[in-house]
Amino acid sequence: MIENSDFRIEEPDLSSKFDVELIRRFLSPLGFYFDESTVDYSIILYTLNDDIVGVGSCQGKILKYVAVAPQFRETGAFAHIVSHLTERVMNRNQQAFVFTRPENITRFEGIGYRHIATAQPLISVLEFGYQSIDDYKKYLHTIKAHKQVEKVASVVINGNPFTLGHQYLIEKAAKENERVYIFVVQAEKSAFSFADRYEMIRLGTQHLSNVILVKGGEYIVSCATFPNYFLKNETPDVITQKQAELDIEIFTQHIAPTLGITKRYVGTENYCATTALYNKAMKAILPNKGIELCEVQRLEVSNGTEGFISASKVREAIKNHKIMGLQNLLPNSTMQYLKNKLDLKSVEMHLQTSDARH
Repeated sequence: MIENSDFRIEEPDLSSKFDVELIRRFLSPLGFYFDESTVDYSIILYTLNDDIVGVGSCQGKILKYVAVAPQFRETGAFAHIVSHLTERVMNRNQQAFVFTRPENITRFEGIGYRHIATAQPLISVLEFGYQSIDDYKKYLHTIKAHKQVEKVASVVINGNPFTLGHQYLIEKAAKENERVYIFVVQAEKSAFSFADRYEMIRLGTQHLSNVILVKGGEYIVSCATFPNYFLKNETPDVITQKQAELDIEIFTQHIAPTLGITKRYVGTENYCATTALYNKAMKAILPNKGIELCEVQRLEVSNGTEGFISASKVREAIKNHKIMGLQNLLPNSTMQYLKNKLDLKSVEMHLQTSDARH
């Protein structure tokens, strides 16, 4: 047995090709490809004889690339790495997350992590900290409409920015159901901030009395935020399938029962292959979880010559200074918000330096 006192931690320089390659060589036989651009901080655990025992990294609230050499897996090495990274994350946040393989659940639970959901046989998500999914469910109870109704639907929207297409989808859901919960993706991965996206959606749906806006928090999984780094040996289709499964497990286990949701609305995806695969996976899986998936044909541009409405077309127009053509893509509420509340110059600059699809 090798105790923690027999290990030492070093913090590699992620700007050093030598240090990055050292981590890469260690992780490669274990099924990882280390991408230093996806982490903020890394550690290497050594024996006192300078043999590499294991490595680990984190980015924001998420632990990544945690791996221990096979000959050290019965020691305290794993706990040493995870505890060090968790302490660092917790110094900056109220909680930490780890996405790992299901066989590692008990290892993380032994250090105090709590299992949230699993997409067998590849992915499990666990959390640790002062905040948990129970706190999110308490928040859902505070915004839940107390009058009991039968037809309760949901829509998950990034709204980057809020378009006529988004509005059409929500209006259709509102017409066909007694209550609709709109989950606004909260991750700050978009050209427009969460606060701006939330407000644009609020303004564009305020005429619908049966619509309730919900902050997505940490538990609405999106293509933009899902850490698929540990699935490098899987095809894109499998990764998308597992993303959808994990999303659905969290949604059906924790969120839908709290709000009484029985339907989820999505628009058809005509431009992004990954999102189209995600919709396909949800269509196959959600009904088995008691949630009906309603896929709505995406709205076309009103002049009929420019294809379907999408937020990416709006961002492209803003990026290229073509603001005048946005009236065919945006509701008046979003147009007014862009003109009166936002610094479009800063949005343009952000878009010109970013290649994000969503």
